[in-house]
Amino acid sequence: MGKDIVKVGLLGLGTVGSGVMKIMEMNKEQVRSRAGTEIEVKKILVRDREKPREVKVDPSLLTTQAAEILEDAEIDVVIELVGGLGAKDYVEAALRRGKYVITANKDLMATAGASLLQLARDKGRNIYYEASVGGGIPLIRPLKHSLGANRILRLIGIINGTTNYILTRMDLEGMEFAEALREAQARGFAEQDPSNDLEGRDAAYKLCILAGLAFNSNIDFNSIHVEGIANLSRRDLLYARELGFTIKLLAIGEETDAGLALRVHPALVPLTHPLAGVLFENNALYVEGNAVGEVMFYGRGAGSLPTGSSVVADLIEVVRSINHQVENGVMESDFRDKKVVPLEELNSAFYLRLQAQDQPGVFAGLANAFSAEMVSLDMIIQKRSREGRAEIVLVTHREKEKNFNAALARIHKFPGIMAVNCVYRVITS
Repeated sequence: MGKDIVKVGLLGLGTVGSGVMKIMEMNKEQVRSRAGTEIEVKKILVRDREKPREVKVDPSLLTTQAAEILEDAEIDVVIELVGGLGAKDYVEAALRRGKYVITANKDLMATAGASLLQLARDKGRNIYYEASVGGGIPLIRPLKHSLGANRILRLIGIINGTTNYILTRMDLEGMEFAEALREAQARGFAEQDPSNDLEGRDAAYKLCILAGLAFNSNIDFNSIHVEGIANLSRRDLLYARELGFTIKLLAIGEETDAGLALRVHPALVPLTHPLAGVLFENNALYVEGNAVGEVMFYGRGAGSLPTGSSVVADLIEVVRSINHQVENGVMESDFRDKKVVPLEELNSAFYLRLQAQDQPGVFAGLANAFSAEMVSLDMIIQKRSREGRAEIVLVTHREKEKNFNAALARIHKFPGIMAVNCVYRVITS
């Protein structure tokens, strides 16, 4: 016999929490119909009960004491939206008291998800975290269910809206990095301290979660190679266009014969690739399965209503599980440890921009440096020299990272090279 009313405790009423409450009100009948019963938000944890808010809620629902939610036997589901690693205590307490948990906390699920999911399994409960990666884009559920018949070979994602907005403005509008960042902050697409986004950590947290599901693996966040975009120049976007590419911050996971390859870094993407058309604050995940082939999920990766949409969808699933015993297996508990391949053993093509003295023998020296390490060149651009200085752009074929790095070390020592401005990887397919 199912429950006539499933009661919910909400931890946090910020951007996402407000979105959840708005959706619960504006789509009330649809949510009730799809869940199969009434859903009541009984208590909401906030820091300040008197603070003005975007969404109107009954003041009697607000509390500053988490215990009023975590220790309430009537509350079946806890939705954790306070964020940060400090929320782990709340999630553990909820699970130990037999409650289901829904969260949008990517940091927590990337670093402590394995232990929390095991605790959920021990307690006969589950954690739902669709909103932790793609905001309003369904990614977790497709990887767990819709693509469950596939062996996932590779996933490539643009999964940080802040960096994608900045790179789009630099690429299409000719902005410099600092100007594009200021605009992103003014429009609410970037935090006042955007370092988590710009340095690639936000995307790495999300890759950690996605790669675990895609490759049925326990992923150590620290095993992911991470580079950001803070040093990227508009000049390189111009050269990329000239060569038939754009530049995106990519999160890449692959399962190879040697193990897992996991990395976040800027990369040149062919203008013909579906990810090249993912613009502004939008996100996308490109997935290759051995049965389905290539599929891509696209949409708004953040925001109050998009992220709230994923949270409420998880809530509907939880309620159906409570009342009708819909699938509640914690598949993540069966994940295995797999080797992560060192970056130097991976293959990639590279883009290299450097300053050289405009004199005989420079090109020969560059060619010899690459040839000595068995690295072949694919494309070369040299601009007209100024004051005896020439700018050269090179793109290599796919080679092992360690071979390219050895060639780069030779180039640094070559007397005709005045500066190596930047190095980026290139997506070739």
